[in-house]
This record gives sequence, C-alpha cells and structure tokens, in this order.
Amino acid sequence: MPETKTAEILDGKACAAETRGGLKERVSAHTEKGNRAPGLAVVLVGDDSASELYVKNKITACKNVGIESFLHKYPADATQEEVMKCIKILNDSDTVDGILVQLPLPKHLSESEILEAMRPDKDADGLHPYNLGLLLTGKPGLRPCTPAGVMTLLDKYGVKLEGANAVVIGRSNLVGKPVALMLMQKNATVTICHSRTKDLKEVVRNADVLVVAIGKSKFVQGDWIKPGAVVIDVGIHYTKGDNEKSVITGDVDYAAASSVARMITPVPGGVGPMTVAQLLANTVCSYEKRLGLN
Repeated sequence: MPETKTAEILDGKACAAETRGGLKERVSAHTEKGNRAPGLAVVLVGDDSASELYVKNKITACKNVGIESFLHKYPADATQEEVMKCIKILNDSDTVDGILVQLPLPKHLSESEILEAMRPDKDADGLHPYNLGLLLTGKPGLRPCTPAGVMTLLDKYGVKLEGANAVVIGRSNLVGKPVALMLMQKNATVTICHSRTKDLKEVVRNADVLVVAIGKSKFVQGDWIKPGAVVIDVGIHYTKGDNEKSVITGDVDYAAASSVARMITPVPGGVGPMTVAQLLANTVCSYEKRLGLN
C-alpha cells in the first residue's frame, strides 16, 4: 500500500511563544530605563464561562510578558451607560495603553457603539472602524488580532503568498474581511466565500492557501482540499464525546485534510495562541507609540 503523507503542522504555540519572548525583551528594555510597564484593560460583561476562560488566559499571557492587566468585570445586566462610562475612563487613563472588550457582549448592549467609543490608538483588538480603515487603505495601524496572527504564522513557515490562489471562507469583520485584505497586500489572488457561494467545494479545490472561519464544526471535508494546499483553521468548537469527555474540533475535518494538505494548523494549538500573542503585540506597540519609545 502507498504511504499516507501527513501535512506539516503550523505550530501556533511555538510561534506565539517566540512572539511573546520578543515582546518580553522589548518591555524589559523599556522598564529597565525607568519607564512604566505597558497596561492592558480588559472589560468583561456577564458570566459566560468561555469568555471568562479566554480572559484568564489573556491576563496570564500579559503577566508573562510584563504587561500590567486591569480587569473590569460587570454583571450580565450591566447597562450601556455603565460600560460606556468605563470605556471613557480607560480612554483617559495614563496607565492604560490597550483596551479589550471581550466579545460577545450580552444582546441588550450595542457592540458597535461600545467598540467605536474606544480611542483607536488604544484598540488592542484592532476592530475599531478607524483601524479597519487603515488596513483597507494599506496604512500602518493596529490590526485585528486573529488575521494578524494568521499572517505571522504563514510568514514564519515561509508560505509563499505572492501569486497564490487564496480562498477565505467567512466574511466577518473579525476575521474574514481583514484576513482577505492582508492576503491581498501580500499579492495573493483572493476569493471570499460565504453561505451563498455557489459550488463552494469547487472554489475551495482551487485554493493554494485556504483560511476557514465559518463557525461550523468540520465544515470543510478532506476531499475539498487541493493536494499540497496550506490550510488555516480558525474555528474552535467544544462538544461532548464518548464518556462525556469534551472534544475540540475546528471548522475543518482535520484528520481527512491533513492527509491531503501540505501544511495545516491544529485545533487547538494553531490560530488561537497567535491571536493572544497579537493582542499583546498590539498593546506593546500602542505603549511604545504613546511614550515615544523606540
């Protein structure tokens, strides 16, 4: 029988650890000269267990790099006025360089109004319309964390993007649209797919680089993948498996895809760690810019 090839793993954990190491050195160099530490404020509304876990991991990552974190936690019934008042205080704070509003917010709150209330230069998630506009026009600015993490990972592993056919499944402002723009800036030819795309499987089969951020477990099957393609799986899903143990899956059928693709991100351990690393990077960049540091 012919030997089954397995795709090379795009190790987000290792790449994120390298990014954090560089950030830690930068922060140490500044604080050793008498400058204050960078500060990241996290606004958490409600008691969603997944959000609380994400925030806990982000705060731990901050500590490891030398960033001070400030958690502002509100109950699920917090009013729009309470959260907006918090954002204003953080905007005016001299010790806060980055602000992160943990999403999703409770449905009675206006996510867009709260995100737009942040100062763009403190927008640690890179989701303020001003920063998205800078991305659209190709100007420097804070970038959305997950797309920026994806691009760092592709660069780390030497994935050639110039002239490549790149397919993005998902058109959200959080991932799909910004990662498509970033791929175009690297001279890839980009196709954005979504729920209304006709012959989706055939479109995906033409992808040299495939980014999947559609939010459906194992949506992309192995026979959709072009042999030798690079597959980036942004999704993460928690389901109950045998013996009630939690099973973690992505938007791609990993087992099937890894026998066809040349490179692939695991879930977990792929895009997730890179997202957190970029959050830290955005905070440090804001800090250096605000204090006029190199």
